[in-house]
This record gives sequence, C-alpha cells and structure tokens, in this order.
Amino acid sequence: MKRILDLIALGEGERLDFKKEISSASRIAKSMVAFANHKGGRLLVGVNDDKTIAGIKVEEESFMLEKAAGFYCRPEILIEIKEWQIKKKTILEVIIPEGDAKPYYSMDENDKWWVYIRVNDQSLLASKVVVDVLRRHGSGTHTLIEYTSKEKALLEYLTINKRIKLKEYCKLINISRSRATKIIVNLISVGIIRSHNTEKTEFYTLS
Repeated sequence: MKRILDLIALGEGERLDFKKEISSASRIAKSMVAFANHKGGRLLVGVNDDKTIAGIKVEEESFMLEKAAGFYCRPEILIEIKEWQIKKKTILEVIIPEGDAKPYYSMDENDKWWVYIRVNDQSLLASKVVVDVLRRHGSGTHTLIEYTSKEKALLEYLTINKRIKLKEYCKLINISRSRATKIIVNLISVGIIRSHNTEKTEFYTLS
C-alpha cells in the first residue's frame, strides 16, 4: 500500500501515468505501446491527474485494459493488473513491461496502426527515424557504421551547433531525406547521437 501511495505522490512521469477511468480501449492502448517502446511503465487507473483517488469499477476497467492490450496493441502486450484499496476506493495498478519485439503499434478509432513513444509524462507519435531505431533494436541486428564525409559533417556540425533537425541535415550536405534518415538511424543505434522529441518537432544532439 505504501508503495502505491508513494507512486501517486511522485506524480505522472516517464514511467507512470494516471487515468481516472478507461473510456476508450484505443486511447489506453496508445499509452501501453508508448511504455512498451520505452522502458516499461505503470498505469494507475482510478487516480485523477491531481493525485486524488477517484476509484473505479474493477470488472469494467479490467475488461477494457485486457481488450486494449490484446486487440488494440500489436504485438500483444502482456500486462499485469493489481487491485488496491485506498480510502475505501478501488484502483488498479497496470504494469506494462518494456517490450522485446519493438516497435509496438496501437490501433486508433479508424483502424490505423501507429507507433508511440514515452517522452517525460506524454505519449507522443513516433517519427520514421524513431520507428526505424526501434525496429533495429527489436531485430537484435548489429549496426555497422561507415564513417564517410556525410557522417563527419553531421558530427562536426553538432560539435559546434549542439542540435540539428532532419531537414537541416539534408540541406547541410545536400542529400535526400531517406539517405539522411538512414545515417541518423545508424548513429542513434550505436549511441553516437540522441533523438529528442516534443509534440511539435524532433531534433538530434551528440550523446
């Protein structure tokens, strides 16, 4: 019990999300795949954003959670659900493990599949670069870097300017978006550069 209260006190973050209730299996699947594509995480269902306890109906919420993990996530995510009583109200702790078959996709209301990642306390749509990096990690294949003038130009630019966007890199050395994406994915995969995501943009820095 103390562990759950401590989690609530911490507030939402990179590996923790609060949900008052599960009103949509597709929307909760978005949070699940974001955690599975990251380092795993927990959903506390029956908890408001302001950390107060709302409580839930266990059977209804459990059904929606299992439906989301099994039908709206691809591959299926094996979640663990624990029930807790706090202040005479019931909440659910949903444990989502880090996935070993990345990237994980969630299906939206239009039956389209999307990849999401966890950034701070948000689940954000993944770019093609991030999806390719997740796919590389999920396949377990090794990345061989060919250090050409193109890679050198990117690293030299980042040493001076600290950050760069994909479009800026394409313009810097006059290459196609697909070629620039491949180079960036390779460098992220071996830990030389890092991807940073916000709701509006994605940029890269040296690791």
